[in-house]
Amino acid sequence: MIGLRVEREAGVLRLTFDRPERLNAVTAEIIHAAADAVEAAVEDGTRVIVLTGEGRAFSSGADVGPDGSPPGMDTLEAANRLVAGLTAVPVPVVAAVNGIAAGVGCSFALAADIAVAAESAGFMLAFTRIGLMPDGGASLLVPAAVGRARALRMAMLAEKVSAATAAEWGLIADVVPDADFVTYVDGLVGQLASGPPLAYAATKAVINAVTLDLLPEALQAEHSGQEPLLASADFAEGMTAFQEKRAARFTGA
Repeated sequence: MIGLRVEREAGVLRLTFDRPERLNAVTAEIIHAAADAVEAAVEDGTRVIVLTGEGRAFSSGADVGPDGSPPGMDTLEAANRLVAGLTAVPVPVVAAVNGIAAGVGCSFALAADIAVAAESAGFMLAFTRIGLMPDGGASLLVPAAVGRARALRMAMLAEKVSAATAAEWGLIADVVPDADFVTYVDGLVGQLASGPPLAYAATKAVINAVTLDLLPEALQAEHSGQEPLLASADFAEGMTAFQEKRAARFTGA
């Protein structure tokens, strides 16, 4: 599968977004392939799942088509499937955030059970920059971690949050110096892979039940809210401005 590397070894399923020349921007096809692997994880003996990116980005979010066409509802629906799978699969999921995690890429990182980031990484809900709203469960995953005020700031202002700030806020579990990142992640994954799978599954299920119980409703609300935005003149202007590398001129139409 071009754009996603799937590797299995010693009970570890490693999913790597592999389009470094596009900062690992994802398509519906790539996201569905990741969801397929996650959903099959229990049957193939997986003890821990690792989600990461190749090169200098984790994922810059949904990709623009080769002809300049914007992402559509198929990408959102694929993202919802992957987020639901990551939170439901009864094995630990580690997001090894090696670089920028923006848009739906940020959503994927935060859907993991343990998200750790390299010091140079960052997190960004970039949706409003192009006239959209957060999706991929971000409307629940972010406030569940950092509270309403910080979530609204991230969602509305689309500011980049550094890895250090993300750790301070509780958006992620830890931040690690770049030089130590791979060693740290390998140690964490090894610890989880040799740990008690039944206890991990029960722990994940109960914590998600009390903190992410409204995730299905959030995903549906995002779906309903995003669909008209994707058809708006503001989104068309946001995409044009993005491609022309200028500030968008939104009109509310």
